[in-house]
Amino acid sequence: MKVKNINSTRVNNCLCGSWLEHWKKYSGQPLPIFCAVLDCVQKPEVGTHVQKDGTGDNGWYIIPFCAAHNAQYGASLYITETVTLVSANVDRTCGTVKRQDAVVTNNEKSVIEANHVVEGK
Repeated sequence: MKVKNINSTRVNNCLCGSWLEHWKKYSGQPLPIFCAVLDCVQKPEVGTHVQKDGTGDNGWYIIPFCAAHNAQYGASLYITETVTLVSANVDRTCGTVKRQDAVVTNNEKSVIEANHVVEGK
């Protein structure tokens, strides 16, 4: 499979501690020995944001990359077929925070915070 490194870590927040931890938590797989890029023998160090290249799927996914491939922003790379692509959409995965006894999504939290600003709280 071919993916494009979109590296959007700065604009998308994850509550798992790191994107690599996010991948480990939601992939159901152990961390691979090697980077997900085909024929790369480096250790995976980060969870990288990618999109499927040439499929029309605009979803954002996380996969384990070595530091060198993670730094190749915009590059189209072939990955091993055995690696699972994990959704980077935190609203579907780790994007909930507990507020007292209620569970509030990140979007709901933004609305609540905006209401407090409008109400002067």
